[in-house]
Amino acid sequence: MKRVALIRGVRYAYRLVPGGEPCLFLHGFTGAGDVFVPVLERLASLGCRPSAILPDLLGHGASDVPDDAARLSMDETVRDLDALLDELGIPSCRVVGYSMGGRVALAFAISRPHRVRALVLESASPGIEDASEREARRHEDDRLADEIEARGLDWFVSEWERRPIFATHEGLPDVEKARQRAIRRSGSARGYAQSLRGLGTGRQPSYWDALGRLTMPVALVTGALDAKFTGIAERMQSRLPNAVHVAIDGAGHTPHLEQPDRFATWLAQFLSASGRLD
Repeated sequence: MKRVALIRGVRYAYRLVPGGEPCLFLHGFTGAGDVFVPVLERLASLGCRPSAILPDLLGHGASDVPDDAARLSMDETVRDLDALLDELGIPSCRVVGYSMGGRVALAFAISRPHRVRALVLESASPGIEDASEREARRHEDDRLADEIEARGLDWFVSEWERRPIFATHEGLPDVEKARQRAIRRSGSARGYAQSLRGLGTGRQPSYWDALGRLTMPVALVTGALDAKFTGIAERMQSRLPNAVHVAIDGAGHTPHLEQPDRFATWLAQFLSASGRLD
């Protein structure tokens, strides 16, 4: 059952899965904390049982949708996660983030390195380096946010699932497609629009120049079929002092969905190597 915590004036829904050392899992855009439940089940079958914290980020799942989009910004989200860990009495943990959640995880590790014992970034980016490209992306994020609110949740979920980045989802079992659609529909048009306005890639600063400051173990995981993010991960690895990169065969942008057993096996090995998890 999900719990709710009042964090800096807003309500965060989250799930706790008991286990060993704590690990914070951060979902992607249109997701929710529950996307990681099957991952945790596979990890447990491999003998890797972290104590997992699965929050719904603002604008997603059962968490609040603030009226002011600035309240969903990267800086505010990092402060929220800091406060959530304080609320739970967790001084430090491992952090796993997928896509948007990976961007948040990276920002958290850069600004709160003392709280991150190891970092896993799945299909994630440090942001857009070029200021003009970042501005163009910001305008595109705002345009899409307006369209989501104008056309509604049903339209957006269908449109989002048709995007080329998810073309490799065609091979997913029907039950998994339905599960992902249900998670997307647990959010709202307003929530996704506000998330884009506050936490979209066009709104976040570029963290490329900060990568060299991260001394904790960092794992970069991408799908071998996702050429864009595999290339980004290779560039990131060259700047990170303590990083490994794995490209999972047969997967695109979502290795944890498309190759769940391979993803879980690799994640279990990395997490277990970075501390006791049972």
